[in-house]
Amino acid sequence: MGSGAARADPPRSRLPVQVLSGIGLTLIAATAAVNIAGISVAHFWTGLILLGLGWNLAFIGATTMVTQCHRPHERNKVQAFNDFLIFGSMALTSFSSGQLLDKFGWATINEVIFPTIFVTAALLVWLAMRPRVSTV
Repeated sequence: MGSGAARADPPRSRLPVQVLSGIGLTLIAATAAVNIAGISVAHFWTGLILLGLGWNLAFIGATTMVTQCHRPHERNKVQAFNDFLIFGSMALTSFSSGQLLDKFGWATINEVIFPTIFVTAALLVWLAMRPRVSTV
């Protein structure tokens, strides 16, 4: 592109990011329900597909919300810190998952998802209902 060419804006979702994150949370809750329902191969495959879709939608929505609530010059540092927190906690839970499964069992690990989803969804609704303030 030459210096006179206009920069293309990134594609925008037709859904608000809160709705996108809400769909992701719903899919993650469905993952837990499927995982509690049984331990067949079909349950694991369905759970993994739902978890992958849910995680991606919730992650994209949440990351977008993090960058939207900061000034442009702050966004890179805030997003980097957010990613550090998310992936650091993922690493910690990955390393401890075997011990958690052994101590609490499969059903309990999946049941913990529901209160977590409830609190997160309540915060998401609260955020969606708040009046908007410009960050620019």
